[in-house]
Amino acid sequence: MNKQQLITELQTKGLQLADRSNDRSNDRQMGASGRKGGAGPSDHKAIAIDGTTVMVPVFNSSAAISPYRIEIDGETQEMFLESGKEAIATIAFPKAPKFYELTTSEGIPYWKIALLHSHDVLATTVLQTCMRYNHTDTACQFCAIGQSLEAGRTIARKTPAQLAEVAEAAVRLDGVKNMVMTTGTPNTSDRGAAYLTECAKAIKARVDIPIQAQCEPPDDFIWFDRMKAAGIDTLGMHLEAADPQVRRKIMAGKASVPLNYYFAAFASAVKVFGWGQVSTYLLAGLGDSLETLVETCDRLISIGVYPFVVPFVPISGTPLANHPAPSTEFMFALYERVGALLKRSQMSSADIKAGCAKCGACSALSLFE
Repeated sequence: MNKQQLITELQTKGLQLADRSNDRSNDRQMGASGRKGGAGPSDHKAIAIDGTTVMVPVFNSSAAISPYRIEIDGETQEMFLESGKEAIATIAFPKAPKFYELTTSEGIPYWKIALLHSHDVLATTVLQTCMRYNHTDTACQFCAIGQSLEAGRTIARKTPAQLAEVAEAAVRLDGVKNMVMTTGTPNTSDRGAAYLTECAKAIKARVDIPIQAQCEPPDDFIWFDRMKAAGIDTLGMHLEAADPQVRRKIMAGKASVPLNYYFAAFASAVKVFGWGQVSTYLLAGLGDSLETLVETCDRLISIGVYPFVVPFVPISGTPLANHPAPSTEFMFALYERVGALLKRSQMSSADIKAGCAKCGACSALSLFE
């Protein structure tokens, strides 16, 4: 099985972690703790396969019945990815970062403020609350932004000073290369752009690190200029689904913002941040057809927006916890066609300055570019 196929399989089917409840000696080999709950794709763990670090579901229902599992050689301590009884590849886990050991002067652990994603990306949700989340008629059914807050794994609002402090430590101690700041949507017309701008200013005053900010399209596109001036290098505005009917069914609140408004915002943002420096998430498997996703990606690429196509991962405790992940075959076909569009337009994730598509660990798309 080639690398494209293997990573696509792992991200759609997940991975069983061996049960080590009676043997804690190998815990450290499992690297940084995985991510349960929170904004965006979750229930993942970072795994390095043949030099590529990917985020693979390990905590959800799909992973529990995955044909893939990890075994550790008792003598060499080498870790293998197995399917059936066959060892497919050697794997490793990125080590827990050093900045996780630190706390702020208020006694808040750094890992409650920002987390390591993949092996060199710092990620944070600056506002861990969303105006849509607690209302069944507006909440995105795949989102778990409130879970990590309820479980005490994060704090509701990260201050600019806290984010700057953690970012500086992550760069200095762990060689972090870029930073992603997302936010729950506040009940303000800027949709979080104002607070992201404030946070970026503080971070850039403390440490030189490329930053991506992510939010819904603001009411006034002047915010794109303000975000750029504050030191934000790239922008993510996430569609999640493309078909209007799917959007209304799965994410009624966000669907109230029409697709045409998103595309107007994309065009305006590209003028500010540059070709290929604006991106959007598309979660394959929510109900969009292959053709709808490919056509939407073609439209996005044509205006300079990178379509970060990611397989939907059912997250425990959400309304879509039992919704099936897309098949490997569906994702492979989608990656091939979107990859061809990216090649044709000479758009590459490697050229993005910061963000989820730059990292690429939640998708196999970069392997198809």
